[in-house]
Amino acid sequence: MAALFDDPPPQRPEGPSGPGNLPELSVSDLSGAVKKAIEDGFGRVRVRGEVGRVSRPRSGHIYLDLKDDRAVLAAIVWKGQAGRLSVQPTEGDEVVATGRLTTFPGQSRYQLIVEDMALAGMGALLAKLERLKKTLEAEGLFAPERKRPLPYLPRVIGVVTSPSGAVIRDILHRVADRFPVHVVVWPVAVQGEKCAAEVAAAIRGFNALSPDGPVPRPDVLIVARGGGSVEDLWGFNEEIVVRAAADSRIPLISAVGHETDTTLIDHASDRRAPTPTAAAELAVPVRAELRAVLAGFEERRRRAVARMLDDRTRRLRDLSRLLPRPEGLLSDRAQRLDALAERLPRALSGFATVKRAGFDRKAGRFSADLLTRLIARRRADLDRLRLRPGGLRAETRRGRETLAGLSARLDRAGAQAMTAERQRLDRAGRLLESFSYQNVLARGFAVVRHDGAVATQGGALSAGAMVEIEFADTRRNAVIDGAPDAPPATPETAPAPDPAPKPRKPKTPPKKPDQGDLFG
Repeated sequence: MAALFDDPPPQRPEGPSGPGNLPELSVSDLSGAVKKAIEDGFGRVRVRGEVGRVSRPRSGHIYLDLKDDRAVLAAIVWKGQAGRLSVQPTEGDEVVATGRLTTFPGQSRYQLIVEDMALAGMGALLAKLERLKKTLEAEGLFAPERKRPLPYLPRVIGVVTSPSGAVIRDILHRVADRFPVHVVVWPVAVQGEKCAAEVAAAIRGFNALSPDGPVPRPDVLIVARGGGSVEDLWGFNEEIVVRAAADSRIPLISAVGHETDTTLIDHASDRRAPTPTAAAELAVPVRAELRAVLAGFEERRRRAVARMLDDRTRRLRDLSRLLPRPEGLLSDRAQRLDALAERLPRALSGFATVKRAGFDRKAGRFSADLLTRLIARRRADLDRLRLRPGGLRAETRRGRETLAGLSARLDRAGAQAMTAERQRLDRAGRLLESFSYQNVLARGFAVVRHDGAVATQGGALSAGAMVEIEFADTRRNAVIDGAPDAPPATPETAPAPDPAPKPRKPKTPPKKPDQGDLFG
């Protein structure tokens, strides 16, 4: 403790009667007198020393020791004053404590009631800064892998700074020049006792905003302040601010002080900007440059699409040369249709001839002699009926029944003949369908064409020749690869072609059983 008096206090001389004449004092009286003498003699003092033991009980008071190389002074910071200290006492800090000296009679000691505390000089500030930096760095708060990339084009920017300084005006002006976006300002004190707590609360407050709430959640944060001394920027070195920056889920840019100023929040942030204006430049791109880049991309896209269309058009033109001509596709079927059209009249004529012959065979049974004999018998029957009463009526009824039976037999015979002819025509149609090559394709075969003609010999196709293969459902192009497995067939070695199928004779309907005599 620094001495405030050069000379020691004068000693009271003993009386002539010796010590026995001194008044008797109680312990409390003596302690009170000492307390009054110390408080009167040392009403308000400033003490410089190193912080030793620091104790923070649940009561909220702070008990600490101030020491130098020869003495130790007990000190107390009451609960109501502890939150208003400029510097929180940390063991090992060299500080200057301001307060009043008093005694604690319960333990016969004197102590300093601290009202304010500051670090003792620039060296002490830098030493404390270095210790805190090493502690936080050991925890990994400054690790490069914790840093996140900044969004390329944020929709909302959150700014933590003083609303009345030039810093916020510089940021708003720079953002408006480069790429206007929505800016939300959280006003804080950027210097003094409240700085650290308000900055930390602002960072955590921005992170707590809901993306769809009334206040939009920022995509990037800027913590900014103008230049100043180490003491002015000390709030951004506080542990509470550094931890809030490291815990931020929103990418954070620190722009505290000028380019030469460095604070601990710079190490914990995702990017450090030398000035607040530079922070705005890091946060948003230049709109004109972005438009130029997009225009370049659009031009490249157009050229790529045009080049692709040209390639596809050329490819389509090349492939179209390999397609057979429409008349070539229809020539075989047209020829087959003509052949069938020529055969149809002959088939119909033959069918009519067969039917006419059958009719002639059946009509021969109905001769004039048969009718004459029938009339004679009927007349004889009529004569007999005339001789019998009621006989004519019965004969007439039998004649009607006979005629009805004959009519029914004729109808049945005609229906059977029509059914037989219809079945024969259906069989002929199915046979005609079976000879169609499309049915052959449906059974797994394929037709190979080269230069529009059907290729029947594989040896006639050279390697690399373009062919068209027709399947049952589609046609595909192919390229002949490699040499043939066997030499092409010669007229001597080629197998004899299958003989052409003989034309089938039209089937005659089966002979119907003799119907007998219609009038028998």
